[in-house]
Amino acid sequence: MSDLKPGLVGEAELIVGEEHTAASVGSGRVGVLATPVMINLIEAAALKAIEAHLPHGRQSLGTHLDVSHIAATPVGMRVTATAELVKMEGRHLEFKVRARDEMEEIGSGTHQRVVVNVEKFAARVARKMAGC
Repeated sequence: MSDLKPGLVGEAELIVGEEHTAASVGSGRVGVLATPVMINLIEAAALKAIEAHLPHGRQSLGTHLDVSHIAATPVGMRVTATAELVKMEGRHLEFKVRARDEMEEIGSGTHQRVVVNVEKFAARVARKMAGC
């Protein structure tokens, strides 16, 4: 994982559609950007920051989010999320994250991911499925 270094930044964006609203995803009854959708965008930004730097056979998975969603974004407005890799401890990665719409910051916080061996991870999931 020598290509991974603090300072890597990724960005993801979307234009809020009806399918992205709290009313549509079941996280509220209003027609504004849903918190789960903002979180998904933040995770996508983190992936864009590091995915090209991961060794073959490795992937990162989200493990923790500590994010505030502080402002509403209406349908039709663009939202941009950014994630900066700020800390690495072995396989564990920490990002500083932000989300903005066209007018203001709408969310911020931290996001943690872990780098896994895809083959070993898939085997563990298969063992879990076999135990059901």
